[in-house]
Amino acid sequence: MKTLIVVTPGLLTTVQDLGRYGYGAIGVSPSGAADPLALRVGNVLVGNPEGAPALEMTLLGGSFDFSQGAVVVLTGADFGAAIDGVPVEGWTAHRVPPGGRLAAGMSRGGARCYLCIAGGLDVARVLGSASTHVRSGLGGRPLKKGDVFRIGDTRAPAPSPAPPLRIEYRKVLRATRGPQAEWFSSDLCAGAYRVTEQADRMGLRLEGPALRALKERSMVTEGVPLGAVQVPPGGQPIILFVEQQTTGGYPKVANVIAADLPSVAQLRPRDEIRFEWVSPEEARRLLLEQEALIRNAAH
Repeated sequence: MKTLIVVTPGLLTTVQDLGRYGYGAIGVSPSGAADPLALRVGNVLVGNPEGAPALEMTLLGGSFDFSQGAVVVLTGADFGAAIDGVPVEGWTAHRVPPGGRLAAGMSRGGARCYLCIAGGLDVARVLGSASTHVRSGLGGRPLKKGDVFRIGDTRAPAPSPAPPLRIEYRKVLRATRGPQAEWFSSDLCAGAYRVTEQADRMGLRLEGPALRALKERSMVTEGVPLGAVQVPPGGQPIILFVEQQTTGGYPKVANVIAADLPSVAQLRPRDEIRFEWVSPEEARRLLLEQEALIRNAAH
């Protein structure tokens, strides 16, 4: 039986897949990989289904022993990973020998790195997903030293000789206008914002030019989507993320497009960002272009 043993867990390492959908009506947000593009590409590169469970590491990576060896790939941010002390390149598959150790360090840029393993992690599903919802504990908890995971059975492909793909992460986030965009006299895209220390899987609070409402209004609490940009009374926007509440009473000035949600996942506190308006048609075109990256990675 192939296993992965957690030697050091890192700052915040969790099991993630593509999340659990269809439970918003009972208050359960999808969770799943913060950077689903990195997870999907990583799984493709080791011959897994795109949504196979993998490890998501945040800001500081962990170290892991592989009892019987494995084929692995690291995607997302560069965490300076090494196998048995030998540095390895991201975005390409590598073989860990039996008894070998993979160790990842501090992020060298970006917030999250994904460790995908041929065969995936054989873990229990809750509401159809293996993803860890950190705030509620649904689906599990962050990793601890000594945790052991079974690796699923598979015939792993031979590691590729060079990285076939790299994703470009953006600091200019493209967004469509939200349902309450006309409530504000100021333009979200007019200035730069800095990511505050209050940034996690639930949402990212920003600081910068305050968005001022044209007049005082109240609104009935309504559903909120992934990537919505809410504006609380202070005028400092919040990007709602993968563990967001499913309803909210703050106006939504914008929504980050689906193609740029992986870039949101890689933002760190003190990063400076800007917003750029795009049409829904452009947002769809950009998403289709991104999906083509995954198809290319599979060939």
